[in-house]
Amino acid sequence: MSKSTSRTRNANAVVTGAGSGIGRAFALELARRGSRVVCSDIDGDRVKETVSMIDRLTSGRAYPVFCDVSVSEDVDELAAQAQDWFGEPTSLMVNNAGVGIGGKPVGEIGIDDWQWALGINLWGMVYGSEKFLPQLREAGRGGLINVASTAAFSAAPGMAAYNVGKAGVLALSETIAAELGGTDLAVTVLCPTFVKTNVAVDGRITADASKLAGTLMRYTGLSPDRVAKGTLNAHDRGQLYVVPQLDAKAIWSAKRHLPRTYTAGLGLLNRILPQTGTPSAVPALTPTVGE
Repeated sequence: MSKSTSRTRNANAVVTGAGSGIGRAFALELARRGSRVVCSDIDGDRVKETVSMIDRLTSGRAYPVFCDVSVSEDVDELAAQAQDWFGEPTSLMVNNAGVGIGGKPVGEIGIDDWQWALGINLWGMVYGSEKFLPQLREAGRGGLINVASTAAFSAAPGMAAYNVGKAGVLALSETIAAELGGTDLAVTVLCPTFVKTNVAVDGRITADASKLAGTLMRYTGLSPDRVAKGTLNAHDRGQLYVVPQLDAKAIWSAKRHLPRTYTAGLGLLNRILPQTGTPSAVPALTPTVGE
């Protein structure tokens, strides 16, 4: 695919959770590719900083919009402001905003935390897809990028609320990809393990799990810039799944080909590690990504 016809160059793009981490990296890389980018976030200061960074580039333009993706009306307003600013339909929607939650087993998580996590990590993706797909179809070319996680298929203990949300994002993405078959719109779902973002600090993660996740992100995580660039390139190729790291690929393969052994191994780790005074195995296997 030539640069002039790629989906991610000179696009009318919207990025949620653009105030930091992977979202900011997506916004900056899209601007470098000559795109106009509506940057949305629940943190107004962060998203304005992203827009200022884009303004200093030699290509691209950006516009900040406050948006709580868990609120349907906010996403309606985001879609309306985007089309108004572009003067035409959005051609690329990057559903990125997400939060981390983990460290407790089912039965101890609490309904409030379940609702908070799924409101952002799952319903935010549903709203972003439902409300932007009419614009994408009208644009006729471009697509949808949904940020999930290895958590979508790893089913690690202690991360149920996060796992369920990301599994829903994976299923949503696969379904939309089938529904868009035969069109010039692509769907890409990103499923990484550790990426160096703020999500372990900003989320609702127990202290021990957050400390371990932060350490592993720092020493083993990929940079958001690398992840964003690779995902956009994959989207240009029409690639559905992006599983960028070797550990993510290993989990993907083990879950598919050795499901009983995989689940038994997770259970064993979950029983052994707490006895050694180590935080839950979950963050080591299924880190969080998002804003």
